[in-house]
Order: sequence, then C-alpha cells, then structure tokens
Amino acid sequence: MNPYNTTPPPSSRPWWKTTPALLGLLALVALLSAVSFPLGFLVMIGAMVAVWVLPAWRWYAKLGATFGAFFLMLISAGVSGQLDDSGPDKSVAGPQDTDDKAVGATPSPTQAKVPELTDYTGKSLAEAEKGARAADFTPGRHDASPEDRAIVVRSAWTVCFQTTDTAAKSVVFAAVKDGEPCPTKDGAPLPWPTMPDVVGDTYNTAVKALDRAGIDLDSVTLDDVYLDLDAPTADEAAEEGDEWRVCFQRPDENSEVTPTTTVHLDLGEWTDADVVQKCPSKKDTTYKIPAGDPNYEGHSDSDDNSTTGGDSSTSSGGSTGGGGVGVVHPGSFCSPPGATGVTKKGTPMVCGPGRDGRDRWHS
Repeated sequence: MNPYNTTPPPSSRPWWKTTPALLGLLALVALLSAVSFPLGFLVMIGAMVAVWVLPAWRWYAKLGATFGAFFLMLISAGVSGQLDDSGPDKSVAGPQDTDDKAVGATPSPTQAKVPELTDYTGKSLAEAEKGARAADFTPGRHDASPEDRAIVVRSAWTVCFQTTDTAAKSVVFAAVKDGEPCPTKDGAPLPWPTMPDVVGDTYNTAVKALDRAGIDLDSVTLDDVYLDLDAPTADEAAEEGDEWRVCFQRPDENSEVTPTTTVHLDLGEWTDADVVQKCPSKKDTTYKIPAGDPNYEGHSDSDDNSTTGGDSSTSSGGSTGGGGVGVVHPGSFCSPPGATGVTKKGTPMVCGPGRDGRDRWHS
C-alpha cells in the first residue's frame, strides 16, 4: 500500500445520468404521447429538466434534445389522433344550464340522456373518428374484410359499418380502402365484380354487359385479332359497335375484376355484307386471303378455307390495272400499287407501301 496515495479512486457515473438512460426517457415521451397527450407532455417536462441538469452534454446538444423531444411528442400525438378536436364546444352555456347551476338543481333524466352518434357509414374513416370524439365517444377501428389489414392512413379508408355502445360512449368503425366495395357484413369477403362472358357479342352488347357487372369501362383495352385490320379506338368502336365482335377476352368468365385488373377485348370486324363473318381460331392471323377486303371481286368459296393465316400470290383489291376497286378497308393488303378505292364512309384510299414495306390501303 502506497502511504502517499491519498486520492480516492474515481466513482463510476450513476446509470440514470448516462446518455442511454436519457435517450430512453426521450423515447418514452413519444410512446406516452401516442396514448395520452397530457401524460406525454408531463413526462416531456421531466425529461427536459433531466437533459439540462444531469448529463455533461454541451449546450447545443441539450438544445437539440429539447426540440427533438417536443417534435416527437407532437408527431406521436398527431398520428394517434390525440390532437384532433375531440371536445365539445362548452364556451356557451344555455339558459337551462345557468339556472341549474344557480339553484343546484339535479339534472332531469331527459337532460342526462346521451345523444345518439351520427351515422358515418360511407364517410371517410378520419372524418368518422373526428366526429365521434367531438361527440365525446371513444372510437375504435378495424378492417371490414377478412384480411385484417392494418389501418395507417385513416383518410384513405371508408366506413362500411359502425357499432355504437351508447352506455359506454364508444363506437367501432369497420372500414375498407377507398375504391373497394363494402362486404355484405363485417368480416365477409369483398364482393368484387366478376367478368361476364362476352365472347361472340358485338362491342355495344359487351360494353353493356360489363357495365351491368359493375366493371369500370375505363379499365377496358381494345386489341385486334387480325394482322391486316387495326383495332378501333374506343370512340370508333362506340360509333360502329355493332360491326365489331369480341373474339377473345381476358380475364376469363367469372374471374374477379379489381381496380388493378385490365380488361382486354380482342375485336374482329364484319357486317352482314362481308364474306368473313367469324372469329379466327387464334390471334394474329390475316383477315382474308388473298385480300383484307371482304368485297374482293376475285374471292371464291375456295378462299374461305384460308382465312386464318399466310400470304397469297393473288392480288388484293380486285384490280389488275390500278383502277378503282370500290369499297376497301384502311390498312388491309392491296394490289396493284396505285389502285384506288373508298372506305365505307366515302374516304378516298390508294394502294401503296405501308410501314412494313407491303402494299396497303391508305388515304
């Protein structure tokens, strides 16, 4: 033992003065603020006193911890709904209230009756919870579907059912995401619309069937089934809807159609005067061989057997000298180059090279 060593060994710093302990106290402020804003505020005051008194932090670290705890308290209370305007307006007292307080009268049974809560079915969940708190009810919430999904952004959910306990002054809202259909009862599957069978229907008939099924028509995409006939736009199909037939559809019949589902209709075109009046066995075939024009004069019965694919050495358009050939279909194969024709609407067309280098009818 050294008789000259009179300085006692330094004592270790108490755990409640350490940095981890103080950081844990700041985290506790956020946790308690989510449960009760007043309780979180009181704990924040205590945490601020501890931050400025206990640790050997520099002044700017203490200042940063103070502002950090304050914002944590506000964010946590806001997310949990603690900052909503939950109290009824008590700034104006009615005459009856004044008289009762003046004479010390006991409230009558009618005055003590708890008011009924507004029905928020079909409203935003955020609006429903705010209204419930304003009526001095304690709100609860859960997913109305059987998926038991967590509800984070309440403004993006819609109330389907509400269960009110007037005696306990509490209400539970069952909600679904915006754009989803409400189930028939709380916890039942979502009744998504199902795809009808529209294969073989005209475009107009198919659109009516989709609309009756509750399918959003904006989700419908049109495509062609022939290489030599382009698909119409939605406006063109609506204008000549009885001339376009649905040859293939996706999704299949009875499949669920959700907001993320794209409905595909593959269309073929013909009228009562056209030679080809049936859908091909598969997509990406030619409309007619040797021509894409159903009024092709050189067409014979033997041509009907080759309506599903391939090219032909026979010229399309029914002309051998570049003259007029009558009614033609825009974009279909033609020959010889320079031949002329008109569409059903009377638009002049000429036979010339298309984008693929092959002769097609174009204006």
